[in-house]
Amino acid sequence: QVRLVESGGGLVQAGGSLKLSCEASGETFAITVMGWHRQAPGAQREMVATIDNGGSTTYVDSVKGRFTISRDNYKNTLSLQMNSLKPEDTAVYYCNAEHQTPWNGSRSSWGQGTLVTVSS
Repeated sequence: QVRLVESGGGLVQAGGSLKLSCEASGETFAITVMGWHRQAPGAQREMVATIDNGGSTTYVDSVKGRFTISRDNYKNTLSLQMNSLKPEDTAVYYCNAEHQTPWNGSRSSWGQGTLVTVSS
């Protein structure tokens, strides 16, 4: 089992910055890929950014150049630095971890979500 707890959401004006954090606990040794996903009102959840154990990252096109994902494998934390925020970035942001063990197989864990609201 992997448990994830996000923090750092809030209200910010367009053009501002926020940093989201996610702390993982439990079977963190089994984590492979971690990522941030978001779900805006009335929309499907979408991947925002991912980072694997080697530090390779992927981003959705709409956040490239504005968001930076990072990971500290020793502290078991994941971060998302969000700059130049736009109203369309408003969503609930979820931390995700993919993990694999011989006894549980491959699983995906999610945090409870943190709300980011960008005002125009």
